[in-house]
Amino acid sequence: MINWHTIDTVLLDMDGTLLDLHYDNHFWLEHLPRRYADKHQRPLDEVKTELLAQIMSQKGHLNWYCLEYWSQRLDMDIIALKHEIKHMIAIRPHVEEFLRQLRHSHHQVILVTNAHRAGLELKLAQTGLEPWFDQVVASHDYQAPKEQQQFWQQLQQQHPFDPAKTLFIDDSPSVLSSAQQYGIKHLLTLLQPDSQQAARAKSEFPGILHFDEIMPLPTSTVTTSHE
Repeated sequence: MINWHTIDTVLLDMDGTLLDLHYDNHFWLEHLPRRYADKHQRPLDEVKTELLAQIMSQKGHLNWYCLEYWSQRLDMDIIALKHEIKHMIAIRPHVEEFLRQLRHSHHQVILVTNAHRAGLELKLAQTGLEPWFDQVVASHDYQAPKEQQQFWQQLQQQHPFDPAKTLFIDDSPSVLSSAQQYGIKHLLTLLQPDSQQAARAKSEFPGILHFDEIMPLPTSTVTTSHE
């Protein structure tokens, strides 16, 4: 599926790609509504409907991912609430072996995430994945989500890469479409971002269930130490 000899840079999403999206889905659809309903003494089903409508109104925009925005809008300490269920943060199968092989290859490896910095730091601390990356980039640093061309323009300026020799792996079709529009040639998606939900039956982009499907990297690309 991947011709590793044609790849120089690997861009990796975090939530739903390297990490199980179940943590995030549970937080926004279950944990936050429950806490909000408790605070305001309101019916949980009513609160779920209301919060989902508010969240969906920001889809595709930076506010969708911004924990500070939601803390202010909902008058809730979103970061503290995320810490309450941090034990649910989970690395997807075969991710660590995949990252190990990348780290010991010639590839430039960059984590590119829409996650807010506070949420990003929580997940990196919980998983210990940060040392596997050459760079960690959050879209809030650029004030533009990956769905917008501005993100890719700034990413290339700050961390130069050849789109024709770049592989980008993400679970979001809209984000992958944005990367494709920018000219990134090699695109791959995850068919089951949330382990507790059914795998996608169809995808407009090539997809895998787990990273073992694109391993091992060819021995000719692997070195004994990172260059």
